Amino acid sequence: MKAMYLSGFSGVSGNMFIGALLDAGLPEEALRGMVSALPVSGYQLKLESVVKCGIKATHFDVLLDHHEHHAHRHLGDIVKIINDAKLSDAVKQRSIAVFTKLAEAEAKVHGTTVEKIHFHEVGAVDAIIDIVGTVFGLEQLGIEKLYAGNLRTGHGFIKCAHGSMPIPAPATAELLCGIPYTQGNIEKELLTPTGAALLATLCDGFGDRPAGFVSEKTAYGAGGWDLDIPNVLRAEIGNFQTLEKSELLVLETNIDDCNPQIFDYVMERLFKAGALDAWLTPIQMKKNRPAVTLSVLAPIELQNDVEEIIFTETTTIGIRRYAVQRTAAERREKTAKTPWGAVRVKISFLNDAVCSVTPEFDDCRKLAEEAGVPLKEVWAAARESL
Repeated sequence: MKAMYLSGFSGVSGNMFIGALLDAGLPEEALRGMVSALPVSGYQLKLESVVKCGIKATHFDVLLDHHEHHAHRHLGDIVKIINDAKLSDAVKQRSIAVFTKLAEAEAKVHGTTVEKIHFHEVGAVDAIIDIVGTVFGLEQLGIEKLYAGNLRTGHGFIKCAHGSMPIPAPATAELLCGIPYTQGNIEKELLTPTGAALLATLCDGFGDRPAGFVSEKTAYGAGGWDLDIPNVLRAEIGNFQTLEKSELLVLETNIDDCNPQIFDYVMERLFKAGALDAWLTPIQMKKNRPAVTLSVLAPIELQNDVEEIIFTETTTIGIRRYAVQRTAAERREKTAKTPWGAVRVKISFLNDAVCSVTPEFDDCRKLAEEAGVPLKEVWAAARESL
């Protein structure tokens, strides 16, 4: 699974993101072709190789004419521009999602609605190109997962359409809710609203580099500041190891005095809480009483949640636990097309080779019942269609 990890030690902006994508191998002609597909004008693209504190990076910029510098647009205007462009549906949808999240943040800050928000700085063509270009670049490079960490916003104040605003700007601060960041000691706006909207919408996780991620290439996108530190966004491109190793807990309890009808409900609650697996084992307890062992496999951080469910939903008065190690193959989900409809299929990989293909039972059963055909035929058709 191809992934990217962004290190925002000197901030994140739309043009830095695109610069990093270009440095990582996004063809310039592909980017220019994408931009020319947008029904906008009044700009020129500038690409150059620069050195920031000894680090070679790609600098991308959108130069606007005087009129476009002062362009203001509503969300609906931007959505129309994106939808009218000859781009893939995925690029359109994700780009609109970024602008929608940005509009939601602006609306909350200014006490109005998404429809009434009047984009100022982020409504101009350069912001549209930065956002759509980033989404396009990720698609072109085949990035399936995106992560970011070590984010710094800068500190101080910045002048904008509404006057002087603290750094991070109010909309940026709203977009960063739930995302770990620091301000650092640089008195500049390092993390822009556009950069924050891209991170908040597109990233699958934040913090340290994700476990199992192996970097294969490092790229740098340059910002416009000359600072005491390199004003660059570092992007690591790589893959996850096929085998995922993790530390887990098994929690168990023996039960001989509980109505067996409740166990289905107990299992349902456990899975909703995040348990990875749960099972019942028939046993004989003292005085030859028939009983069951309820076992639950869960991440260590869910110990308290799992124990609370077991104590409140069953008659047990004690739970034992022990740590286990698990090795898991990489798993992906695809949709298979059968003569009777679509079926979700789970595919497992070992060393980049398929080791298991399992159609979703409930999907197969539903189609079999609706079409009046044997379930095994639906199952086989789902497997063979991939």
